[in-house]
Amino acid sequence: MRSSTARTAITLCAAASLAAVMGTASAAPQSPEAAQAPRPKQSTPVLVDCLWKPDVRPTDFILACGDGNSRLVALHWSHWNQNSAVARGVNMVNDCKPYCAAGKFHSYPVVVKLDHPQAWKKKPHQRHYTQMTLVYTHDRPEGFDRTVSYPLWN
Repeated sequence: MRSSTARTAITLCAAASLAAVMGTASAAPQSPEAAQAPRPKQSTPVLVDCLWKPDVRPTDFILACGDGNSRLVALHWSHWNQNSAVARGVNMVNDCKPYCAAGKFHSYPVVVKLDHPQAWKKKPHQRHYTQMTLVYTHDRPEGFDRTVSYPLWN
């Protein structure tokens, strides 16, 4: 029995010593080379559509997912980077007069800006834009301001 107790005591001491050494090594400050090592590049943010599909530089985008009465078409992107994206296009908006099924779509030229990228809840490793701003460059839908911002779904 004595040899079994001695082996157990030696094993526990060895494990404690190893744990102490590993704890000290992991708590040690990084070398200057490690601190300056390049970080992995962040992924390019995406625009998430009504069907929860990510897209980069889409040519069209539905704003009113429930009924499709407002959508962006003919989008031409001038840039798309880690912080923002900008495009010119047309906002097609149903006037819903006398009601939406009988309404007519009207075209309004817009500048579209996407920004505030954050991690996407569905795919946390993927970033997505969380805000869209439309600037109407000529006419605009009745009751709309010249500049309108929308939070984008997550």
